[in-house]
Amino acid sequence: DLVDWQKPLLWQVGYLGEKYDEWVHQPVDRPIRLFHSDFLEFLSKTAWYVVFMVWTPVVLYLSWVSYTSLAQGNTRLFSSFTTEYSIPVHKYYFPFIFLLGMILWSLLEYLIHRFVFHMKPPASNYYLITLHFLLHGQHHKSPFDSSRLVFPPVPASLVIGFFYGVLRLLLPEVLGLSVFVGGLCGYVIYDMMHYYLHYGSPKKGTYLYGLKAYHVKHHFEHQKSGFGISTRFWDYPFRTLIPEETFKKEE
Repeated sequence: DLVDWQKPLLWQVGYLGEKYDEWVHQPVDRPIRLFHSDFLEFLSKTAWYVVFMVWTPVVLYLSWVSYTSLAQGNTRLFSSFTTEYSIPVHKYYFPFIFLLGMILWSLLEYLIHRFVFHMKPPASNYYLITLHFLLHGQHHKSPFDSSRLVFPPVPASLVIGFFYGVLRLLLPEVLGLSVFVGGLCGYVIYDMMHYYLHYGSPKKGTYLYGLKAYHVKHHFEHQKSGFGISTRFWDYPFRTLIPEETFKKEE
């Protein structure tokens, strides 16, 4: 092989150069060790239920905070520009704002998966290859490593905090929080669904069965398309849908 499987892979893959892209898309069924440090290795692995246990209480609490804050009647759109034509945001709008956050997350999920996780790092750039392998390459190399199918809470909290800060800058505080908590809920659903698509056994003909078949195709045949995980919706307008005839031929 091109790497020494007895040693951590993260610091080896950058030397693969032009061979990296082909190598990383040839899946193996074996666990991967990324770091020399046992502590860092521990932080890079997560059981699926940890994501649910950590973030679901946060979603519930922030939903309650958002709804009760909107119920005070002090939140208005465009109030920083004009008070005469500002629009009040009532508490009854919260479910729709929450849903908007989930929709925005689904778009973000697609964009990150396509343009960050599936970037093709330059063969001459050791660090970009290493970063790509850390973010997503290791998942495509070992798609059955159950400890690396969901995003570990520690690095996830940094990314989630970043997006919360962006929404706080763009929207009034309570409105931004309401959109954020919807997006956070979308993220939890995405991570749980991603794990299920790898290890679950959905009934044939169901929505999840179709998604599982779609995701399997992405891993083993169409790595340059099929970037939707929790939904195929965004693959349509961005023209990255896996051809339907590939599924019909197998049937």
